[in-house]
Amino acid sequence: MDARSEKQERWDRRMETPLMVSSLLYLAGYAVRVLAPHLAQVWLDLCLAVTLSAWAVFVVDYAVRFRLSGLGPLRFVRSHFLGTVVVLLPLLRPLEMVKIYERVQRRRDQPRLTLYARVMAYSSLTVALLGFAGALAVYQRERGAPGATIRTFGDSVWWAAETLTTVGYGDVTPVTPVGRTIAVGLMACGIALLGAVTGSFSSWLIQTFTREDEKRPPGDFPGA
Repeated sequence: MDARSEKQERWDRRMETPLMVSSLLYLAGYAVRVLAPHLAQVWLDLCLAVTLSAWAVFVVDYAVRFRLSGLGPLRFVRSHFLGTVVVLLPLLRPLEMVKIYERVQRRRDQPRLTLYARVMAYSSLTVALLGFAGALAVYQRERGAPGATIRTFGDSVWWAAETLTTVGYGDVTPVTPVGRTIAVGLMACGIALLGAVTGSFSSWLIQTFTREDEKRPPGDFPGA
């Protein structure tokens, strides 16, 4: 491992806890501002300060990683696409928790689930975080909008569940440009995550049945 890689590894370890805490604080501060808009202004300002501070941690981490990488801007963006998107799109910042958890588990070489179980577990966690953040963002934009069908946070959660699972009943839909833009992103993520879970489950079933067939004595098959 060269000196640059060692510096990056040390920085990764140093930033694991701050990034995890920042992800949680960002989601908590944003949720309070959306779900409790009638709080005293001082508390709303405090929540705004918390979310901005959390975002600043992401920006600093991104800038340091860029400096330590030694790559040009375009190459760095291509090789750290998720990190770039997390910095630019507030909706995805809570997903940093999933990435950090996986990195910690991999580095410490702790007992982990099988590949298929990990895909399903991390996909479920991603869906939960993305669905909650998406529901908050859409509810913030849709409530009070002319002709809106998403009037409560419960409506927004129901809509997010419909969208991420690609069911799409159409009983509640966003009407604002920002709301529809978020909807497109959730649709794309829902399709990708559903495909990952379905593919992993199918692969696990095939592997399980193959092992069972290999254990059977020759000629001991149905219809033989």
